Amino acid sequence: MKLLELNSDKKIYFASDFHLGAPNHIESRKREANIIEWLNHIQKDAQVIFLVGDIFDFWYEYRKVVPKGFVRIQAKIAELVDQGIEIYFFLGNHDMWMKTYFSEELGVKMIENELEIKINNKTFYISHGDGLGPGDYGYKFIKKVFRNRVCQFLFSLLHPSLALSIANFFSKRSRSSSGKKDDTFTKKEDEWLYLFCQKKLKSKHFDYFIFGHRHLPMEISINSSKYFNLGEWMNYQTFATFDGEKPILYSWEKDNIETYKGIKV
Repeated sequence: MKLLELNSDKKIYFASDFHLGAPNHIESRKREANIIEWLNHIQKDAQVIFLVGDIFDFWYEYRKVVPKGFVRIQAKIAELVDQGIEIYFFLGNHDMWMKTYFSEELGVKMIENELEIKINNKTFYISHGDGLGPGDYGYKFIKKVFRNRVCQFLFSLLHPSLALSIANFFSKRSRSSSGKKDDTFTKKEDEWLYLFCQKKLKSKHFDYFIFGHRHLPMEISINSSKYFNLGEWMNYQTFATFDGEKPILYSWEKDNIETYKGIKV
């Protein structure tokens, strides 16, 4: 398990599911500007920033080609890393084909699956969350196909203009198929990630589980542990902080940070 000591005047920040590129260029640029304002605001006391997947609505790296756009957030991330802030970049289900560009050019730490980390005296399990928990066997199969190196190589043989057009089409279709499900909470026993946490705790204790993917900001108690979902930035603009004592969910809008009064069970 990785160990991290948090300085007394610093905080840890968690955010996920920016989905930059969706639903169109204009809306994505507005969201990118909003995210950069948030990063400008937190850089004064951020020691580590965890970006927990689906930062882009789609990303694929050829050996010498990366997707067009997103230069502002890339520049901001590079600035933060140069300033000494550690940034962890998790692969999500929309940007699982990221490779070495961000680590080599921007200096972030790439996390392919999960990260188990102890911050001061608290233990965290952090992952994007896709494919975890019971059910969703169709996606779990597709994820194995997409993570397969042979399939990635075959995709790389397509011209970038064609490949990215195809990928963006299916990315939009994936979001639209979710519909109102992302906005719906019935009970914690229906939450796959909550059930995953329950099972995980039978073999190893964690104080906190941090996930994205679900798109609905929430805080759910599991005996002496807690599961936090970070929500997303197309509707909620939510993120979490950890000051050495406990994580807290917040919402952001134009230099205004408020405690998020959402789902808490």
